[in-house]
Amino acid sequence: MAAGNRIEAYEDFVEVHGLLLAASGLPQSLHRQLFQKLTSETFDGGAHFQVEPFEDGRCRRLVLSSDFMAKESHVFLVDHAWTFRLSDAYNQLLEVPGLAERMASLMCVDVDMNLDEDVKEEEVDQQSVWELLESEIHGAKEEGNGSVRWLELEDLQIDDDTLLSLDLPTKFPDLLALSLTGNKLSNVDVVAQEVAKFKHLRALWLNNNPAVENCDEILQQKVLDGSPNLEIYNSRFTHNFSEWALGFCGDIYEKDNPGSIYPADHSLQDVTSLDLSHRCIHNLNNKAFSPVELPSLSYLNLRGNPLEQNSVGDLLEILKGFPCLSSLEVDIPGPLGEKAVDIIESLPNLHTLNSIDVKKILNSGKHVIDSMLLPRLPEWTPEEPLRDRVINAMWQYLMTYRLADEEKIDETSVWYVMDELGSALRHSDEPNFRVAPFLFMPDGKLASAISFTILWPILDVQKGDECTRDYLFGIGEDKQRSARLTAWFHTPQNYFVHEYEKYIRNLQSKALALPIPQTTSNTEGRHQIKGGTLRVYTDNPQVEEYLNRPEFIITSDPKEADIIWTSMQIDEDTKKATGITDQQYVNQFPFEACLVMKHHLAETVEKAHGCPEWLQPTYNLETHLSQLIGDYLVRKRDGLNNLWILKPWNMARTIDTTVTDNLSAIIRLMETGPKICQKYIEHPALFNGKKFDLRYIVLVRSMKPLEIFLADSFWVRLANNPYSLEKQSLFEYETHFTVMNYRGKLNHKNIADFVKEFEQEHNVKWLDIHSRVRSMIRSVFESAAMVHPEMHSPFSRAMYGLDVMLDSSFQPKLLEVTYCPDCTRACKYDVENVFGDGIIKGREFYNDVFGCLFLNETTHATPL
Repeated sequence: MAAGNRIEAYEDFVEVHGLLLAASGLPQSLHRQLFQKLTSETFDGGAHFQVEPFEDGRCRRLVLSSDFMAKESHVFLVDHAWTFRLSDAYNQLLEVPGLAERMASLMCVDVDMNLDEDVKEEEVDQQSVWELLESEIHGAKEEGNGSVRWLELEDLQIDDDTLLSLDLPTKFPDLLALSLTGNKLSNVDVVAQEVAKFKHLRALWLNNNPAVENCDEILQQKVLDGSPNLEIYNSRFTHNFSEWALGFCGDIYEKDNPGSIYPADHSLQDVTSLDLSHRCIHNLNNKAFSPVELPSLSYLNLRGNPLEQNSVGDLLEILKGFPCLSSLEVDIPGPLGEKAVDIIESLPNLHTLNSIDVKKILNSGKHVIDSMLLPRLPEWTPEEPLRDRVINAMWQYLMTYRLADEEKIDETSVWYVMDELGSALRHSDEPNFRVAPFLFMPDGKLASAISFTILWPILDVQKGDECTRDYLFGIGEDKQRSARLTAWFHTPQNYFVHEYEKYIRNLQSKALALPIPQTTSNTEGRHQIKGGTLRVYTDNPQVEEYLNRPEFIITSDPKEADIIWTSMQIDEDTKKATGITDQQYVNQFPFEACLVMKHHLAETVEKAHGCPEWLQPTYNLETHLSQLIGDYLVRKRDGLNNLWILKPWNMARTIDTTVTDNLSAIIRLMETGPKICQKYIEHPALFNGKKFDLRYIVLVRSMKPLEIFLADSFWVRLANNPYSLEKQSLFEYETHFTVMNYRGKLNHKNIADFVKEFEQEHNVKWLDIHSRVRSMIRSVFESAAMVHPEMHSPFSRAMYGLDVMLDSSFQPKLLEVTYCPDCTRACKYDVENVFGDGIIKGREFYNDVFGCLFLNETTHATPL
């Protein structure tokens, strides 16, 4: 094929796209069909598939409308409805006409689900609470019951005074169930006192009242103290649940059949199905929950209950006693054990576990968190703009790829949403279809590439079958598959919370046993051996330009150098290739990755110090995703801020760095490369309303004994925009990031002026802050010296950049440690010495650095 000509022959298509075809996994038998559809732009999926809404329109699924489709018989083109870089997503939704509307419709977030409720509330408000009570009393008399035993007074604007004036206990002395959901009750004592007057009350719902929202635990305790017969409180079982609560969950007791104030014995005899999910049950050892009372029980759902007062053995023994129990729903891992296989072997009468045939589970033998998970449906409020709804929901639809050419791989990943047909494909662990992104280059060049997704059947499919794909194709439990499914499904929260609590207890138990003594090492300079001159080989232009003191001369031959100062990694292969020996000084320490790689840095500090205040909670997502999810869930439960920052392990300049409060986003962002997830400092110290961080230079002469120095020259890096936590701002680089050397407009601030103005703005002393920073930096290198003694090398001298942020209490927080940092500012600007007299000359920066590291000097460098 001639260069630049459009591909017309199948052989040319294969030649150009061979690697892409292999990477896609598309069977070779379908390559020609794909070529034909690409060149003719044939989108014929609509003739074979149908998109069906379900879950009241909140989801869509794809169903085969053809009579039959054989395995690997067809390949379909799926168009991309939206393609973007993550930093551009919000602006595109704002600026591209119709995009937000189309995405909202595709993601099923374009309707307000509570409109019917609003209408219902307006209708109810037209009938006063007094008329409703009269109607209930009249209805009970007509039915011959004589008394009302189930009363629903929901969304009627009842406040504390109204509740007292209604005198419900006098009017309804035999009440068994009362719902006051959605009212304006706020006084805990008033509510508890009124409820306590019902002597036979079994169930009480007070959800969506100010008293519950503000004082739930206090109100619950007061209500339970005054109502000893209560079995259900706000849908949760109380500790003394009994026959009535079980009958309610077994569909015996309801408004039309509330039961009696004197329950009949053995009323549960005919119950075959019992859904006890999410009832906050702590102890299943209950007289009413027994084979004697429930002899016909065949289906039981125990999902979402802690059951922590029972051992695994006790729970299995209780369930084993039910003779007809054949179907069980339970969290896995959870109160009944870690593995589905273990539960099945302990309960041999089970036919299905979590709706999966036990034979199928035993045959596969796979370790799973759960066998059946509920989808994570997007949530929104009526006043939330469509673009915000889309940003929250999109992580359940996005796919990603990264472009590459002969030169390099693109640093920023591309995200995309498949069209309506492709986006309707739901997940299955045993899918019948497979998808893959595919770049078609019609003229053979990457510049002309058009992105598609290709879809093909991997099993035989019948008409009416749902078409599914594996969201995590190729990802097994060795890559945390079950935990990663949390991006799309409600996985068992108790498992992740348990993993987090275990992890944090382990961290809290660690501490640096003894501080490493600050001693002076015998760093005898090699210049004494060489007659006062050290030859330096460097690939750093700044060192070549500014290192001009007579004790050092620059050489172009690394083999004859006394000092190797380079930005490349010097390993054994490099030494062999360049002739570098073990008797030459190098500007790096062995195993320094324990500091300069972000995931290793956190691990090093945690092994030495546990969880010090100066290190934000940090998780390596490749190994500790479950613990991160647990931390996120605990923060959500406790109403704490849940904003996190994701950073690639080894990329600088904030490349592929994201700030988000969306758990699904955190998990999905793992797909663009290994990352750490760190708790975002949501309340940083600000300078004139803007975020900033500080770059410090640390000089290391020795790791054993530890001999480190802090350069007097440091600088501040300022964000360009005022700080904000608005959702839109999370996509604004110049609001949340401070590195402007490579993106945005760089505004240099003289450090002496910054310190003076900062002290005035916040009424603080910079020397107090600096003292805390010095202590933190010392602790960082102590961690490395303690955890990685193999770092010690007598021929290593190094310079590191430490990035530090201050929180709103002016406490330092470690951001990262950088090898061979960019010191352009230090060389470019003369600065007033904040910690002493005089001026620090920029042109002397590398003269001072080399003097400290190789001549045992301390000019503009302070020992730590």
